[in-house]
Amino acid sequence: MPPRRRGASGFRGVRLRPNCGYYSEIRSGELRLGLGTYETAHEAARAYDATAWRLGRPRRQMNFQDVYTLQQALDVAPPARLNTAEDRAEHAERQCRLLLAQEDELVMGEWRRRHPEDIAHEQSYWARRREEDTRRRHNSRVERRRRKALANARSDIVAAGGRSFFTENDDRWLDIWLDTSDDTDEYDDGDEDSDLE
Repeated sequence: MPPRRRGASGFRGVRLRPNCGYYSEIRSGELRLGLGTYETAHEAARAYDATAWRLGRPRRQMNFQDVYTLQQALDVAPPARLNTAEDRAEHAERQCRLLLAQEDELVMGEWRRRHPEDIAHEQSYWARRREEDTRRRHNSRVERRRRKALANARSDIVAAGGRSFFTENDDRWLDIWLDTSDDTDEYDDGDEDSDLE
């Protein structure tokens, strides 16, 4: 029997399956022996060689020439990946999602081409949202600093022997321990920049 030619995968007895796995098979007389599905073409070729060793094929009919015994071939051959009904269903679902995503991209591309004013409105909307978020964060920082300064001033008055007009449940007492130092201000500004990117 003449040696089989190398296929598109670059190895004898290895074919790429539709689910992106590599299927390995070997012929023995009129029979085709399926050896399983593997993650890579290299693994499938190793499985082919291990079976070729078992069938007593000459080394020139094998994919790799670095194996000299059957045991070595068995040691480097990986176990076949199980191709169950669940795998096939998961693959079909993934393919369906991929086709839907591609169709969505085509439809959105056509929509953008036909209605550029909608794209302009969307971009202006997100620009306004970014400005509002920036303004809100800035106002929040200013208010926190103001409350902190007021709380520190009242704390200094109490420490000097004066009386505070804060009640025990006043939130401003908690502001004394708020961390709004210069380091925090720089960190906040960095947050603002990263949000805008």
